[in-house]
Amino acid sequence: MSTNSDTSGPYGTPVPAGRSFVRLLRSEWTKFRTVRGWVLGMVVAAAVTVLIGLFVASSAQFSCGDQACTALPVGPEGEAVVDQFSFAHQPLAGDGSITVRVSSLTGLFADRLLQPGQGLSDMHPGLDAWAKAGLIIKDGTGQGSRYAAIMVTGGHGVRMQYDYTHDVAGPPGPVSSPRWLRLTRDGATITGSASTDGRSWTAVGTVTLAGLPSTVQVGLFTTSPSSSHITSQGLGAMASTGGPALATAVFDQLRLRGADPAGADAGSGAGWTSDVIGGASGGIPASAEALRTAGGVFTLSGSGDIAPEVPGAAAARGITIDFTLVGVFAALIAIGVVASMFITAEYRHGLIRGTFAASPRRVRVLLAKAIVVGVVTFVAGLAGVAASVLLNSRILRDHGASILPTSSATEIRVVVGTAALLAVTAVFALAVGTLTRRSSSAITTVIAVIVLPYLLAITFLPAAAANWLLRLTPSAAFAVQQSVPEYPQVDADYSPFQGYFPLAPWAGFAVLCAWTLAALASAAVALRRRDV
Repeated sequence: MSTNSDTSGPYGTPVPAGRSFVRLLRSEWTKFRTVRGWVLGMVVAAAVTVLIGLFVASSAQFSCGDQACTALPVGPEGEAVVDQFSFAHQPLAGDGSITVRVSSLTGLFADRLLQPGQGLSDMHPGLDAWAKAGLIIKDGTGQGSRYAAIMVTGGHGVRMQYDYTHDVAGPPGPVSSPRWLRLTRDGATITGSASTDGRSWTAVGTVTLAGLPSTVQVGLFTTSPSSSHITSQGLGAMASTGGPALATAVFDQLRLRGADPAGADAGSGAGWTSDVIGGASGGIPASAEALRTAGGVFTLSGSGDIAPEVPGAAAARGITIDFTLVGVFAALIAIGVVASMFITAEYRHGLIRGTFAASPRRVRVLLAKAIVVGVVTFVAGLAGVAASVLLNSRILRDHGASILPTSSATEIRVVVGTAALLAVTAVFALAVGTLTRRSSSAITTVIAVIVLPYLLAITFLPAAAANWLLRLTPSAAFAVQQSVPEYPQVDADYSPFQGYFPLAPWAGFAVLCAWTLAALASAAVALRRRDV
């Protein structure tokens, strides 16, 4: 009669390997669910994820600064956007084109918000690299509506941008050189072109704006993002000042051609409507952004930006959904305790001998334990994370926070990815517990290689060191919580402190998986070589 109960049934009847492993899984699941402390530990992990987030959300207070506490505009692709600029426009019915020369672009910036009564004399000369002036076709004057624009910038040459998140580089060149710009509409297709002499044109980009109405608003625009200046920086601390910026563009040789033949005389300055979309920023007087015309020359000043809303930008007003998940760190510790005890408790009480007597193939026992603790942790984590995002988002909004909207796919990735992070951490703790046979050592290791590097990266280390730490350590897995991408056309603090990671979400998660596989492999080797 065989004594290997992994492969034999009663009276020596062979048991298929697959069926024996299922039986082993059931056995390990029975162990887990019959120990109240372990089940309670998973409930506590899910609960603290929600409760700590509730405490932080309920305690937080948010100020909108110089802006009204209103919902952020949302672009056509569902992202939060900044849509704030000076706009001199006319309606364009049907197809047509608009051409202009930008003869100059200059700027001013302030070190801090302007107080009522302060004028432009309190600002300093200087032009932001992403100050913009040019031509725009827009689906009305509502914030967040579709648009396509061709522009000169303060430091990035000619660009064509559309629907906030898209940026196409055009010809480079200093802003001091006059540039001719042209936008042409053919149905829903918009083509942007640039020229240095008004005769030889280079196509910069062609885009299709689905759903564009037959009549759109077309015209001149100017804007400039707020300034931000670092005054001191050291380990764990950075001080900066910032304030509004104002760009001023001078346009001439304006020609608007469309369905209405009268549009050919648009360069006279008649028939233009001047609006400040989104209002002036940072206390800049509204009169400073008014359109001025004289002899076919248009002078238009503007502040703000036309771009995605990005955490870490000088005038950012929104927070990301990962702010609702601060309780995950406490959950990681609770899960580490339970997962490590799933193996260390058997060593401490001598029960591991019975386990290996019933299932002599020790690596299969380790694998079964890993699957059980991983699945249980994922289910508990998924419940806690989903509840935390839903409840804490509502509380944060009640306290004045603007949470940046994300696509459904991104929100699912954040929730499922965070639950998977917890599950893989549990398997990692199990593997370390197998190696050390001590729960305290396993918990210390989890904190040292997963929690601590992340906390150092977002609070203490310079950005370069923080990014390396978040590439190499298991803390890289927190990248699954990043919900807003970096945009090259928006200058911002793209650091871990602002919720940005050096690796893509699933690439960062793969780093944790690699560490866990290495720990499991080491644990498997140790199990086969060591005595019970």
